[in-house]
Amino acid sequence: MVHMDAFETLADQTRRQIVETLRGGEQQVNDIVNVLDIHQSGVSRHLRLLLEAGFVRVRPEGQHRFYSLRPEPFRELEAWLASYQKLWDARLTRFGEALEKRQTMTAAKKSKGAPHAAQKEKKDDE
Repeated sequence: MVHMDAFETLADQTRRQIVETLRGGEQQVNDIVNVLDIHQSGVSRHLRLLLEAGFVRVRPEGQHRFYSLRPEPFRELEAWLASYQKLWDARLTRFGEALEKRQTMTAAKKSKGAPHAAQKEKKDDE
């Protein structure tokens, strides 16, 4: 068994489509085949990879196999992404503060220079 990390697992478009399909709830392989219009062998292969990676669980019921999503790997992805979101939020906040400070300074310089410009225009008129 080859171990794939979450990003490798979800990098494949067909596996992402299967995940999207399973967001609606538990499904049999043939239900997924009908939704995605992919051969049963292909869907089964991708489901096996999703199962090995921990993204789905299978519930056997007689001759049927019902697949559903497991929340844990998605929570792990969310936690990983949240750390980067905090980093970027902090950077964007600092950028916004610096931009606001610069705009305030520019506005202050313009307002200080305004009387001089008015006096210069007055002299030019004379």
